Amino acid sequence: MSATPLRKPSADTAFDVERIRADFPILHNVRPHGKPLSFLDNAASSQMPQQVIDRIVRYETHEHANIHRGVHLLSTLATEAYEGARRSVQRFLNAKEDREIIFTTGCTEGVNLVMHGYGRKFIGAGDEIIVTHLEHHSNIVPWQMLCEEKGAKLRVAPIDDRGEVIQEAYDALFNERTKFVAISHVSNALGTINPVRRMIDVAHARGIPVLVDGAQAAPHIAVDVQALDCDFYAFSGHKVCGPTGSGALYGKAALLEKMQPFKGGGDMILSVTFEKTTFNTIPHKFEAGTPPIMPMIGLGAALDYLSAIGMDRIAAHEHALLEYATEQVSALDGVRIIGTAREKAAVLSFYVGEVHPHDVGTLLDEEGVAVRTGHHCAQPVMQRFGVPATVRASFAFYNTFAEVDALVEAIRKVQKLFG
Repeated sequence: MSATPLRKPSADTAFDVERIRADFPILHNVRPHGKPLSFLDNAASSQMPQQVIDRIVRYETHEHANIHRGVHLLSTLATEAYEGARRSVQRFLNAKEDREIIFTTGCTEGVNLVMHGYGRKFIGAGDEIIVTHLEHHSNIVPWQMLCEEKGAKLRVAPIDDRGEVIQEAYDALFNERTKFVAISHVSNALGTINPVRRMIDVAHARGIPVLVDGAQAAPHIAVDVQALDCDFYAFSGHKVCGPTGSGALYGKAALLEKMQPFKGGGDMILSVTFEKTTFNTIPHKFEAGTPPIMPMIGLGAALDYLSAIGMDRIAAHEHALLEYATEQVSALDGVRIIGTAREKAAVLSFYVGEVHPHDVGTLLDEEGVAVRTGHHCAQPVMQRFGVPATVRASFAFYNTFAEVDALVEAIRKVQKLFG
């Protein structure tokens, strides 16, 4: 970190943040406690642009019907929109085929789908699964459940004081009993960007498949599943400017074809008798029943919106915001930043003196600054750093340097109050 104060970068003519902000009605329609809204809780859920809202309204008012099985016009339109969204996800992740994209209700369901579909079929007693100390509960609990059921063992790669996975320790966990690896691309609690390609290569050298939890990466950096060579990649729609209840799981076709279905019901079958059921082809094998059609169409629109802006431009703007926020918050006496990895996404977790993070969050809200407080569904991370919780400011491409200033000024007011 530079010893001299970081200046706010000059406006990038190729990235007009004010023009982008105009796409988000909530940023202008809501004034918490009469103050301008500084929405810095994007790691929990991003906001939705008007373009996505309009696409959802169009479906609900002009295309609403059930998909795949109907031959009437509305069903055909809905099916085309739904499958078009699948192709949007394919492009966004650079998957080889659209059949490698399974629609889910979010990243959590994606992880659970792999646990049930792959883990319960191929992992047995005495086998080992590797995760890291950075994981969200959604990438810990399903594997614990599997280990308890199968008599398998969960192995945990430790992290250092920066919040980075200790690579030598990760490498040393592999042995002949290792059967699966589940790792986050970006830590939701600290913002650490894991070197997932290297971690995947280590596993693949031993023939071990890898699932990547991409919930915090997909909104912030370009994701190329072919370049990563991951076996599975899951993310949530509500973190990429889409609706809640939407998400996707990428899986290599060869693995998806070997897996057992997670749910049984309509549309995931080719034929059913009382003696035998023949499952449908992928991706439909994993999409039983009537899916959340509207959320998936909204997800496709959201990914098209992000792609039109450009993920590299989004990442550059958010990195500049993070650098500026880190510099300004670090300069405040008594504020401790938790997580100082050399490669980070737009997450800043911190602790303000002896003030409980919940109190900090409440007081920041009175200034119009929305942050998240708590353990962030990452209690092992909190335990590693010896804190019960943190205040987490998480940035999106529609945030501004003025909002960082608002955050810093609000923290100063907290410090004065608790003087």
